[in-house]
Amino acid sequence: MNDELKNKSGKVKVMYVRSDDDSDKRTENPRTGKGGGRPGPSRADGGRRPARDERNSRGNDRKSDDRKRDDRKRDDFKRDDFSRDASPWRTVSRAPNDESTAPVDHGSMSGKAVIDPEVIRRQRAEETRVYGENACQALFQSRPDCIVRAWFIQSVTPRFKEALRWMAANRKAYHVVDDAEIAKASGTEHHGGVCFIIKKRNGTTVQQWVSQADEDDCVLALEDVGNPHNLGAMMRSCAHFGVKGVLLQDAALLESGAAIRTAEGGAEHVQPITGDSVLEAIEQFRKAGYAIVTTSSHKGTTPLFKATLPRKMVLVLGQERDGLSDAALESADLSVSIDGTGKVESLNVSVATGVLLAEWWRQNKA
Repeated sequence: MNDELKNKSGKVKVMYVRSDDDSDKRTENPRTGKGGGRPGPSRADGGRRPARDERNSRGNDRKSDDRKRDDRKRDDFKRDDFSRDASPWRTVSRAPNDESTAPVDHGSMSGKAVIDPEVIRRQRAEETRVYGENACQALFQSRPDCIVRAWFIQSVTPRFKEALRWMAANRKAYHVVDDAEIAKASGTEHHGGVCFIIKKRNGTTVQQWVSQADEDDCVLALEDVGNPHNLGAMMRSCAHFGVKGVLLQDAALLESGAAIRTAEGGAEHVQPITGDSVLEAIEQFRKAGYAIVTTSSHKGTTPLFKATLPRKMVLVLGQERDGLSDAALESADLSVSIDGTGKVESLNVSVATGVLLAEWWRQNKA
């Protein structure tokens, strides 16, 4: 035998060759005839078993697939369980960009739905933003059907539990968002953690108002007063002293977000009254039996605390800078002034309103 086939010990070195046809069979020790373990790779595959890292990677892939399958089953279970509960805390009844209720033009060449900009403009003119916790709570209790959409931060949701449930049941879209998002939605940093989009109220007419008015009715009439913070403070005083109607040129002024927030819920106890003009509406109230009372720091003839205020009256106030117009002053049955130290020229119009209404309440309601 050739020495090349012998090893150092002198024993014959035997070499075995396995054909490619045996690559799919379990390995077998040709000398002992006993079977081996896993089938080995064929020569065509390089004759190498997968490395340990490769085997571990394959095992990890199988485990990952199993975990994903379990996660899908768990998510399906949670989704089904949540839908049964219909919890208002996690569900949004309509997606934020849902335009299913908006008229669309299905004839677009691109095949995409096109929203009529005129419809959007008209909708925005009919809607306004309301924010502030007290204001939104009072609005929900008084007229929930006017709510179109709402935003909340998480910390206020427990106090709006009833509102959230109602909106979910009535398919009103609401969103629980962070502070930055609700500031963007409300347009202010003073949102109080909640913002509603609502449908504006339409003002009632003088004829409609007088047909259902009480015998001791006071109406606040405003000439050229438009500052929303003053309007909100006036509505708050009106609600406190039992004045239910505010006469002004544009009813939408009472529906601004700043006015309603400043009113702290008082806006829901006040109704806007409108007409072709404030002066014409005042004359209609006079014909219906109301006394017209004006106030001016310079032209008031009777000190307030010496005057007898009628049970049924229209209290007319104007803007701070110019006050009431001459035509409004001439329409008065009684003109009063609020006495004080004289160290300031006049009171803020909203403060003056509170003083005047308090005296009317003291004389006729208290």
